[in-house]
Amino acid sequence: MIVTRIQRLGDTLNRWKRAGLLAVLMSAAACAPAADAPTLRIAYVDWSSSVASANVVCAVLRERLGHPCELIETTADAMWRMVADGEADALLSAWLPDTHAQYYAEYGDRLADLGPNLVGTRAGLVIPAVGVGRQTGGRGERTRPALDIDSIAQLADHRQALGGRIVGIDPAAGIMSATERAFGAYDLEGFRLVKGSETAMTQALADAIARNAPIVVTGWEPHWMLGRWSLKFLDDPKNVYGGRGSIHTLVRPGLARDDPQAQGILDRFEWDSRAMEQLLVWIHQDGGRDPYAQALRWTRANPRRVQAWLGTGLAD
Repeated sequence: MIVTRIQRLGDTLNRWKRAGLLAVLMSAAACAPAADAPTLRIAYVDWSSSVASANVVCAVLRERLGHPCELIETTADAMWRMVADGEADALLSAWLPDTHAQYYAEYGDRLADLGPNLVGTRAGLVIPAVGVGRQTGGRGERTRPALDIDSIAQLADHRQALGGRIVGIDPAAGIMSATERAFGAYDLEGFRLVKGSETAMTQALADAIARNAPIVVTGWEPHWMLGRWSLKFLDDPKNVYGGRGSIHTLVRPGLARDDPQAQGILDRFEWDSRAMEQLLVWIHQDGGRDPYAQALRWTRANPRRVQAWLGTGLAD
């Protein structure tokens, strides 16, 4: 009789597995609200990629686990320092090995590196790849852009047309330090790096494209602007900006002891440029939308990937 019951239980589990019910039950158990869980504090910067990662992880913690989560917007240097000092628990926006090399050298030994959450990043100087209007002429040739060059080494010959400006973002960003180094490496005397924000940079780019005016901006991949406009990275023969890299998740030491549930999510969190860019487009379409609401929408549209982060399934 005991053997028969065991066989019946096995048959039931197999039916559930075929119907997908077993995965649902496992997911429900893993997503049970954490009793008295501490608030996970995620430090981030107002860059599109940083906003996307912080909000999507926070949405999974809150909506799937009932786990408190706080997002702390700050600057790039403060983001690293806050996690190293224990003022925040995690950052999801460490661009390594090149863009944030200076921050890693200063704070890396006081942080736990959980590894890449996205592989295949790129940073450098970006220009529009084609002119406005028709992208091809009457005989099929591509419309020439206002600035028709291929390399950073050619910028010095176009200083007057560019007004001596390269449009950047917030001054603490690693790409800004790299661009300052590029000025010396490529003899860009007479140029100035315009400091501001990612929003100001993309608006300047949009305005220049609309007027078919020459412009150079600091750019990186993944980014929504690469999907919206035809852009290209200028060649960097002196390798000032480095090659392809990764975005890493870093946490304060002791988080695994203090909050193992959150640590597990952070350790399993990973996606690719295509997945991130889907969320970036949703956030930035129609002049910008609530990033948390769009992150929640993204989690509902990508259940298998979320299940993998929860430890209950396989990624897409």
